[in-house]
Amino acid sequence: MTGAGLPAVKHGAIDFGAPPSASDRLYRLTNRPPDATVSCMPAAPLIELEGVSKSYPSADGGEAVSILKDASLGVLRGESVAILGPSGSGKSTILNLLGGLDRPDRGVVRFDGRDLGGLPEPELARFRNRSVGFVFQQHHLLPHATVLENVLIPALASGNSVPDEAVARARRLIERVGLQTRMDQLPGRLSGGERQRVALVRALVNQPAVVLADEPTGALDRGNASEVARLLVELNQETGATLVIVTHSIELAGLCRRRLELRDGRLFAAA
Repeated sequence: MTGAGLPAVKHGAIDFGAPPSASDRLYRLTNRPPDATVSCMPAAPLIELEGVSKSYPSADGGEAVSILKDASLGVLRGESVAILGPSGSGKSTILNLLGGLDRPDRGVVRFDGRDLGGLPEPELARFRNRSVGFVFQQHHLLPHATVLENVLIPALASGNSVPDEAVARARRLIERVGLQTRMDQLPGRLSGGERQRVALVRALVNQPAVVLADEPTGALDRGNASEVARLLVELNQETGATLVIVTHSIELAGLCRRRLELRDGRLFAAA
């Protein structure tokens, strides 16, 4: 007798065993353990804003300027999201909050269920280095460091030396964006588009869970902007990193899985 008391079914010398139980069939259909329950609950966001408000002091010393007003956002692991909005609407503020560079006046910012607002600055610094990659409108490359050295700068934050695997990963990423012949060049020898490609690779070298990009194509001509936009979204898909972009570019936003618009301090689905 086998399984749940049923006899084995034999054919020649091969014992096929008992007919599969309901739990066995469930495992084969879902690739879950037989005693697991298949949940229909939606996946929890990897990064999240909940009821967040943020104000900054006015330049003339008057009443504080309210930027975000009860804004909420949830982004799933591996998702790509573009946030559109006019200059001064608070797009960069959202990235600063998601990346742990700033704290909200009210509301909660979560990463993988953890409230970033309760972390002391040393822990926030570790979070930024290990879990987040930043891409800005300006490349911010060190002028006296080579392409490879610039890419490896985030890997230095956790120690005085760079692990061999980080160097190998950096070389692979540089080759992936087509700069293998530029690896030992200084930034001054690169075009604007090439510098921004180096900045993309630098953001990915520590294998972050999240990449936050602030107007990553804003300083480029149309041709280079299209190339960087394509690479940014392709690398999101290849690495599985969650991608949040704030941009004025309709073309770049159109490459993302979801598009949102920031209006009056709140986020809405873009038309």
